[in-house]
Amino acid sequence: MDLFSASWRKSSYSGTQSSCVEVAFGATRAAVRDSKDPDGGALVLSPASFAALVIQAGAQRSDFLAQ
Repeated sequence: MDLFSASWRKSSYSGTQSSCVEVAFGATRAAVRDSKDPDGGALVLSPASFAALVIQAGAQRSDFLAQ
Protein backbone atom coordinates (compact mmCIF):
# COMPACT_ATOMS: atom_id res chain seq x y z
CA MET A 1 0.00 0.00 0.00
CA ASP A 2 1.49 3.33 -1.08
CA LEU A 3 0.90 5.56 1.94
CA PHE A 4 2.21 8.69 0.22
CA SER A 5 -0.32 8.70 -2.60
CA ALA A 6 -3.16 7.23 -0.52
CA SER A 7 -6.36 9.21 -0.18
CA TRP A 8 -6.51 9.98 3.54
CA ARG A 9 -9.73 11.04 5.21
CA LYS A 10 -10.98 11.68 8.71
CA SER A 11 -14.38 11.22 10.26
CA SER A 12 -16.96 13.93 9.72
CA TYR A 13 -17.56 13.67 13.48
CA SER A 14 -14.14 15.23 14.14
CA GLY A 15 -15.21 18.58 12.65
CA THR A 16 -12.33 21.04 12.57
CA GLN A 17 -10.39 19.30 15.34
CA SER A 18 -6.88 18.22 14.46
CA SER A 19 -6.53 15.63 17.23
CA CYS A 20 -8.03 12.65 15.49
CA VAL A 21 -7.03 9.81 13.25
CA GLU A 22 -7.20 9.54 9.49
CA VAL A 23 -7.82 6.40 7.48
CA ALA A 24 -6.90 5.33 3.96
CA PHE A 25 -8.06 2.20 2.17
CA GLY A 26 -6.11 0.17 -0.33
CA ALA A 27 -7.12 -2.91 -2.29
CA THR A 28 -6.12 -5.29 0.51
CA ARG A 29 -5.19 -3.07 3.45
CA ALA A 30 -6.41 -0.16 5.56
CA ALA A 31 -4.06 2.34 7.14
CA VAL A 32 -4.59 4.58 10.17
CA ARG A 33 -2.46 7.59 11.14
CA ASP A 34 -2.47 10.52 13.56
CA SER A 35 -3.85 13.61 11.82
CA LYS A 36 -1.50 15.85 13.84
CA ASP A 37 1.56 13.97 12.56
CA PRO A 38 0.85 12.67 9.06
CA ASP A 39 4.55 11.97 8.44
CA GLY A 40 4.93 10.05 11.71
CA GLY A 41 3.98 6.69 10.31
CA ALA A 42 0.82 4.67 9.97
CA LEU A 43 -0.66 1.46 11.28
CA VAL A 44 -1.41 -0.80 8.29
CA LEU A 45 -4.06 -3.45 8.91
CA SER A 46 -5.81 -6.24 7.10
CA PRO A 47 -9.54 -5.68 6.47
CA ALA A 48 -10.41 -8.06 9.32
CA SER A 49 -8.06 -6.32 11.75
CA PHE A 50 -9.38 -2.89 10.75
CA ALA A 51 -12.97 -4.08 11.32
CA ALA A 52 -11.99 -5.42 14.75
CA LEU A 53 -10.32 -2.08 15.61
CA VAL A 54 -13.45 -0.13 14.64
CA ILE A 55 -15.71 -2.47 16.62
CA GLN A 56 -13.48 -2.28 19.69
CA ALA A 57 -13.20 1.51 19.49
CA GLY A 58 -16.97 1.77 19.27
CA ALA A 59 -17.38 -0.53 22.27
CA GLN A 60 -14.90 1.53 24.30
CA ARG A 61 -16.76 4.72 23.40
CA SER A 62 -20.07 3.18 24.46
CA ASP A 63 -18.54 2.07 27.76
CA PHE A 64 -17.18 5.59 28.34
CA LEU A 65 -20.52 7.27 27.54
CA ALA A 66 -22.39 4.90 29.86
CA GLN A 67 -20.36 6.07 32.89
